[in-house]
Amino acid sequence: MAQRILALAAEEAPERLQEALQSLGEGEVRRCPAGRVLLAGKGRGSPCSQPSGVLRRLQLYKHCVLLVESGDLHLGKVSEITGLLMLEARQLPGHALAELATLFVDVIKGGSLSNGKSLELFSTVLTALASSKESLAYGKGNPSQFLLPSLSSLPLESASKRLLDIPLSGDELQFVVEKVLRMFSKLDLQEIPPLVYQLLLLSAKVKAHRSWPPPKSVDLEVATMPLDQLRHVEGTVILHIVSVINLDQDLGEELIRLLKTEQQKDPGRALCPFSVALLLSVAVKHRLQEQIFDFLKTSITRSCKDLQFLQASKFLQDLFPQQYDVTAVILEVVKNSAFGWDHVTQGLVDLGFSLMETYEPKKPFGGKAADTSYGLSKTPAQQACRLGASILLETFKVHEPIRSDILEQVLNRVLTKAVSPVSHFIDLLSNIVVSAPLVLQTSSSKVTETFDNLSFLPIDTVQGLLRAVQPLLKVSMSVRDSLILVLQKAIFSRQLDARKAAVAGFLLLLRNFKVLGSLSSSQCSQAIGATQVQADVHACYNSAANEAFCLEILGSLRRCLSQQADVRLMLYEGFYDVLRRNSQLASSIMETLLSQIKQYYLPQPDLLPPLKLEGCIMAQGDQIFLQEPLAHLLCCIQHCLAWYKSTVHLCQGTEDDDEEEDVGFEQNFEEMLESVTRRMIKSELEDFELDKSADFSLSSGVGVKNNIYAIQVMGICEVLIEYNFNIGNFSKNKFEDVLGLFTCYNKLSEILKEKAGKNKSTLGNKTARSFLSMGFVSTLLTALFRDNAQSHEESLAVLRSSTEFLRYAVSVALQKVQQLEETGQTDGPDGQNPEKMFQNLCKITRVLLWRYTSIPTVVEESGKKKGKSISLLCLEGLLRIFNTVQQLYTARIPQFLQALDITDGDAEETDINVTEKAAFQIRQFQRSLVNQFSSAEDDFNSRETQSLITVLSTLSKLLDPASQQFLQFLTWTVKVCKENALEDIACCKGLLSLLFSLHVLYKSPVSLLRELAQDIHACLGDIDQDVEVESRSHFAIVNAKTAAPTVCLLLLGQVDKVLEEVDWLIKKLTSLGSDTSEDSSQASDQTQALEKGVILQLGTLLTVYHELVQTALPAGSCVDTLLRSLSKTYAILTSLIKHYIQACRSTSNTIPGRLEKLVKLSGSHLTPQCYSFITYVQVRPKSTKKKEDEAAAISTVMAKVLRDTKPIPNLVFAIEQYEKFLIHLSKKSKVNLMQYMKLSTSRDFRINASMLDSVLQEHNTEDAENDSTAEQTAENQEPKKKRRRKK
Repeated sequence: MAQRILALAAEEAPERLQEALQSLGEGEVRRCPAGRVLLAGKGRGSPCSQPSGVLRRLQLYKHCVLLVESGDLHLGKVSEITGLLMLEARQLPGHALAELATLFVDVIKGGSLSNGKSLELFSTVLTALASSKESLAYGKGNPSQFLLPSLSSLPLESASKRLLDIPLSGDELQFVVEKVLRMFSKLDLQEIPPLVYQLLLLSAKVKAHRSWPPPKSVDLEVATMPLDQLRHVEGTVILHIVSVINLDQDLGEELIRLLKTEQQKDPGRALCPFSVALLLSVAVKHRLQEQIFDFLKTSITRSCKDLQFLQASKFLQDLFPQQYDVTAVILEVVKNSAFGWDHVTQGLVDLGFSLMETYEPKKPFGGKAADTSYGLSKTPAQQACRLGASILLETFKVHEPIRSDILEQVLNRVLTKAVSPVSHFIDLLSNIVVSAPLVLQTSSSKVTETFDNLSFLPIDTVQGLLRAVQPLLKVSMSVRDSLILVLQKAIFSRQLDARKAAVAGFLLLLRNFKVLGSLSSSQCSQAIGATQVQADVHACYNSAANEAFCLEILGSLRRCLSQQADVRLMLYEGFYDVLRRNSQLASSIMETLLSQIKQYYLPQPDLLPPLKLEGCIMAQGDQIFLQEPLAHLLCCIQHCLAWYKSTVHLCQGTEDDDEEEDVGFEQNFEEMLESVTRRMIKSELEDFELDKSADFSLSSGVGVKNNIYAIQVMGICEVLIEYNFNIGNFSKNKFEDVLGLFTCYNKLSEILKEKAGKNKSTLGNKTARSFLSMGFVSTLLTALFRDNAQSHEESLAVLRSSTEFLRYAVSVALQKVQQLEETGQTDGPDGQNPEKMFQNLCKITRVLLWRYTSIPTVVEESGKKKGKSISLLCLEGLLRIFNTVQQLYTARIPQFLQALDITDGDAEETDINVTEKAAFQIRQFQRSLVNQFSSAEDDFNSRETQSLITVLSTLSKLLDPASQQFLQFLTWTVKVCKENALEDIACCKGLLSLLFSLHVLYKSPVSLLRELAQDIHACLGDIDQDVEVESRSHFAIVNAKTAAPTVCLLLLGQVDKVLEEVDWLIKKLTSLGSDTSEDSSQASDQTQALEKGVILQLGTLLTVYHELVQTALPAGSCVDTLLRSLSKTYAILTSLIKHYIQACRSTSNTIPGRLEKLVKLSGSHLTPQCYSFITYVQVRPKSTKKKEDEAAAISTVMAKVLRDTKPIPNLVFAIEQYEKFLIHLSKKSKVNLMQYMKLSTSRDFRINASMLDSVLQEHNTEDAENDSTAEQTAENQEPKKKRRRKK
């Protein structure tokens, strides 16, 4: 039969072929070879116009589908049959297509698919079914009804491909996406990326983007699979999403929109590492980059602000125990990008630089050099800038191909941002070089190009840049040589900054290219030292080459000794470090210094003064300049000589010739300093042409010259004081010399202070920077106050006998600590060594702490001269030190506190309990504060009390808020405020600020605020004079002198902080209320907790306001601040009501009873009193006005009244808005909330009839009294109408 069919098909006889096929039964059709039968019946034997033909075709299709899936045919034959069936499928009528689709569904559900080859035919059938008009008559026109039920039985990738060929509605697409996402956890990892790709194509095709949820990390069983496989799969998925977004930009817009929406609900879900990586990959396209970076930067700053907000409030921490930190998420993205996520790296780099530029430091570079070392006190903008640097640094470490690009961009910004701050880029460059110093070798051309621009950069930038790249100079001779050429050109430049840059560069080279034989300087470390490059310098350069190189540089630097004072100053400050690191250059440096000082030294032993000061200045026209900083030169000589004697001289062995030569300049220096010391003590101020009659004004040339002389003489005295103390070995004669030098210094200092006071010059009031080194200051203070050795007693008694000298020593320590706090370093040796500075701080703190606690200020005799007592100076020094340590040495606070505890000095560092140590120090200052409060009124020292309170506040930051010591300190502070009727305004303000800062870390302060408000009300009285306020004093610190404005403004300031917290919580409530995710039950529990917290806070605050608005507050800032605070409170109450209106719309829940109580409280205890307070504010100025005031005085008072009443309309509007939304909520919730609100009769507060009558009568009386006076003076007065024309 099959042969006959084939023959008839070949004869082109369709009628006979149809008859032959009609004669076949169903069984015979199935037994025919499928391919031949189909060919024979192609379009002719079984026409679709006849029901029998359709039936035969349908039977043939069913048979072929089963045959293809049986697995008995060769794959080539299967493909041929499937192709022919697909070609003929579109000719089938709708009911046949529907029946055929049903067959496929049954086969799929029954699990009969063996190879899935027939699914291509299924897709064609569904497409044909969708386009068939006839099928609609059968009610089966939507092909998705066949595919969607079988979705779970199909291979997901295959099913998604089928879905691409058929139209889907938004609901159907939502169903598909959700079903596929639920099945993700059951899939193999490798199956996920292609499936995601198909889903994205499907979404793009259907254009129903908002129907599918935002992309996020799927909850897979991470613990059961290798992490690298998961990361690779995520990377592939990101690539697929990016490729689809490139085809359809609208998908990118929708992605950003969805993430923004999701972030409002739950930032942790919206900005997970996967979604951040996806955004950064999409951001490579410039069309979306700005939107994405704005979104990420906003998220970062918001996260930082939220974290700071949470850390500052125990109340919020209890409601939000888990804190989301987007910075940690972004750094995790950098870590994950190591798994082949090359498409993310460019986005990371761009984001890092964008953050650093958007949130760059606002202060000039050098203002606070140690700014990046500060801890939790950073602002969100500073944290964002630091995050940008961390992103770039970690990306640099992980991705080698992009390193050169990052380095080039950093160097470009250092050059192009010469005017704006570049400290953050310098720090980043330094960290980059530390992490991979040899990487710079491949980018040496860029570094060399940067060197060419050194002459045009600020000196601070030059020094930071050279310190950062100095490891490269050790491994690349070409870079070093190019730098030397640039520096040699710059040293002859006309620009002063260029010459200073050259000096800085040469000093850096001298410090880091050691001549063979130099002593080890391991004790002399710096932020970027030679240890960063693990390479032996002498392996690259021999000692002879290094020595010649260094001597050549020294020769260039000698030329600088004839240039301006600033250039010489850099040399004198840098020679000590060079000498310490490169001891073989000692002879050359010391000879250079000797030849320089001889130009100004007068060797005649009886000649006074011993130095030629006139050679240190230079005149240009009428202007006088300092040419030679002689004091700095002597300071450099003194430090270099001390180091030489203590180090090099002791280590010299057999080199007798060198030793004799060295002893020569050493002896010269010693004799010279001895002679200068002796003659300086003998010299009078007249010898320097400086005395009380001299002119010190800065407006004349003579005055400028005298100021320069005075500063130089004072500096020389300080240098000699340090020199003689160090070499004196506790000799009485030497200490007498020290005191004699100080006498000369002190005379000049007093004259300058006196002249500055008379001239009222701000420049004159600035104390000259001391020449004493930080190390010497710590040694001197220890000797003066803590040295109990019997052998030293007689000599130290000489210095201790001078109170002025003791005060001077403590003042210099205070100055050095202040300099360290502001710039991160100090003048003198080891000033840039953080470790040495920390050790000196510990020594100074021990001495100052002992001195203050041992000798109270009351006991100490202040003497006849004016000035702060030594104990008070010690206290101020301690305060600065505690601040400095918390800013610069946050990580070393345990060691610092350990160093202060003398009794436990040998304890292990691991056993240090910061809270216990801090509490011990706090107790010492608590005793001092209690002594102040218990002292007589005449002995009370306000300044000391303020400092004590500030010290306690600073130390309290070291206590753990959860510790028992913190609770004890809080309890003590509350007790002090309750028991001491302190009338000093500044002390009251400090004590209450301390109380508030402690209380918010323990629990919400609203109950405390209520008690203070009651005290203020009782102290100031009621706005209704007929009402007698119940006298109930909780805090004695609230009294007639402090209640207003001090306590009132502090109270309202703390109330505003609580309102900010409540406002923040309401915003969180709004975002949680719109969350319709699967975790809605958990969100509901959190919502109820937040609502309860908000209502309780607001309820207590209303009682606070209830007291304040009934208080007779004085006119001024208190009234104005209270009115503004009330407006803010009503606005927040309105926000809360809006939240419940939205909740009533989305759910059928009724409002909670506690909200109804809050509304009732606002209606009974606040709104009526607010209107009464408004009336009080308006009426009071009229009653206090005196009739005899002149017109000008009256206008001034009225202007003040108008200024005070500006917030009143805003308050009334806020109240009415609150009542308006209460009406809306009442309608929604079916609860009459307005029954608690009474409409006030004083809403017409601007026009009050009775008040108007009284004012008019008063005005008429005044007019009658003034008529006669006006008539008498009218003739002598100019008409005022002319002035009105001027505008």
